[in-house]
Amino acid sequence: MRAAADPPTVLNHLGGDAAKRIAAAVPDARVVDVPADGPVRDGLEGEVLLTLPWGTPNLADVVVRGVRWVHSLSTGVDRFPIDVLPDDVCLTCSRGASAVPIAEFVLAAMLAFEKQVPDVWVREPPKRWAMAELGGLEGRTLGLIGAGGIATEVARRALAFGMRVSFVRRTDALSPLPAMQRRSLPDVLAAADHLVVAAPSTPATRHLLGAEALAGIKPGVHVVNVSRGSLIDQAALIEALDDGRVARATLDVADPEPLPSGHPLYAHPRVRLSPHVSWSAPGALGRLLDRFIDNLRAYVAGEPLTGVVDRVAGY
Repeated sequence: MRAAADPPTVLNHLGGDAAKRIAAAVPDARVVDVPADGPVRDGLEGEVLLTLPWGTPNLADVVVRGVRWVHSLSTGVDRFPIDVLPDDVCLTCSRGASAVPIAEFVLAAMLAFEKQVPDVWVREPPKRWAMAELGGLEGRTLGLIGAGGIATEVARRALAFGMRVSFVRRTDALSPLPAMQRRSLPDVLAAADHLVVAAPSTPATRHLLGAEALAGIKPGVHVVNVSRGSLIDQAALIEALDDGRVARATLDVADPEPLPSGHPLYAHPRVRLSPHVSWSAPGALGRLLDRFIDNLRAYVAGEPLTGVVDRVAGY
């Protein structure tokens, strides 16, 4: 928290459009555009740095110009070079800004699985009319790996469809919604009809769903990953898809990104692969910047920041 004093200077790596929005929203702040690459001019100083999700080539030079707080315009920091920041610099991100569009994407994926869309659509008279064996979400169990903003918004929508919702998370924090039931990872895996991965990417979560975990899943589960590809061991997932333990995997993320041409996930009949687009919606980029603007208002007022990154935990 910052004691109210002189208006802060914001060093801005995002260019003129972002600078205009910041200046209009927080007139008490001074915004200075800084090129993302190349040398930093002599005498440049500022308390706050707004930068890219992966940092910039000159990040190390900029953060020693009086910067006390860095905001990464991203919902996670797994690609951000945290080690470049001095120990006394606060790091925040736009955590939760994409939760609603991603949750809508997850519900669309679950409904598509249950209702067999688009396979149920026809272009000529089928052998049987008005006959199908479609599933539904009501009464199904949703298992959530993670309980942050994305998982909470997924759960909120799933509960409206009459689903049971269980979750596992690293911390002892309370359930975000009263109807969300906290369980152990093995219990979540064993009960889930739809398993949604919505946890941050850290060294501790790499291949969280590996061969051992996938051995304990409920047969016929639908796995949805809207987090990061590294949370799932893709070789183990393909094996589980091949033997039918996983009925479908809807993957908006992969490891690496983009997947190389010819990767088996592209052609697997049980995989629905999209190129990391679940966040996309009207105004999506603006919502990322709004999180910074809200934080900047708090900073000017000497109030606590939100979206603060635990640099040890990595999110």
